[in-house]
Amino acid sequence: MGSVRRTCNSIYPGDCIMVKRKLAGAHYGVRDWAMQRATAVIMLLYTVFFFFFLLGLIGADDYTEWQAFFGKVWVKVFTQVTFLALFLHAWVGVRDLWMDYIKPFYLRLFLQCATVTWLVGCTIYSFFAIWG
Repeated sequence: MGSVRRTCNSIYPGDCIMVKRKLAGAHYGVRDWAMQRATAVIMLLYTVFFFFFLLGLIGADDYTEWQAFFGKVWVKVFTQVTFLALFLHAWVGVRDLWMDYIKPFYLRLFLQCATVTWLVGCTIYSFFAIWG
């Protein structure tokens, strides 16, 4: 009988059966899942914080109170962090959407580049709007 030629170095026969697949993009499932949850928690905290701020404004519809509140540095930082979390949350979600449902490579690449461009523009705009 002839010799059997192995293509892998494992001594276990089942380990030599492999499926080779080219990846169109790397998904980091656990990292993306954790990022979505972390950014969602930041946005939830800001929503609760802002809700209580609005409750404190009942009966006072004066622009100076809004200006005084949002003029505090810690509120600006919290607001900016929340916007950054929102943009990161959007990027992970939309990127996964493009990766899962848009099959033509160049169309997917274009949509991802357009999304990144839009989100970078929103980030820059948020810095100017908050820190003015």
